[in-house]
Formats: sequence, C-alpha cells, structure tokens
Amino acid sequence: MAKIEELLTLKQAAQILKVNEQTLRRWDIEGRLKAVRIGSRRGVGDRRYRPEDIKDYLNRQKK
Repeated sequence: MAKIEELLTLKQAAQILKVNEQTLRRWDIEGRLKAVRIGSRRGVGDRRYRPEDIKDYLNRQKK
C-alpha cells in the first residue's frame, strides 16, 4: 500500500484533473478512478489518490 505522504488529497486530484471534487467522488463509486480510503471519517474514510493512478487515467484519456 502507498504511504500516506505519497497520496494526493481529493482536492489535489481534482485540480490536476480539472474536475469538480464531486465528480471524483462519483468516479470512485462508479469504479472509473478508484480512491484509497484512509482514516475512519464517518465510517468510510477520506479519499486519497495514488499519483500513478492519476497519470494512468490521464494517459487513457489521451488515447
């Protein structure tokens, strides 16, 4: 598993992808771009994103 320091926050990932944070939440639910859950906030944890997953997603969109 990735170290927490290596993970991007929801806000950071949204800025990189130029989408709304709610869009990323929806993509996680749909399985389009899965988040890593950390902590126990409201029983589900905060979403974090692996930088390599963001890069892979961007590369798939270019094709």
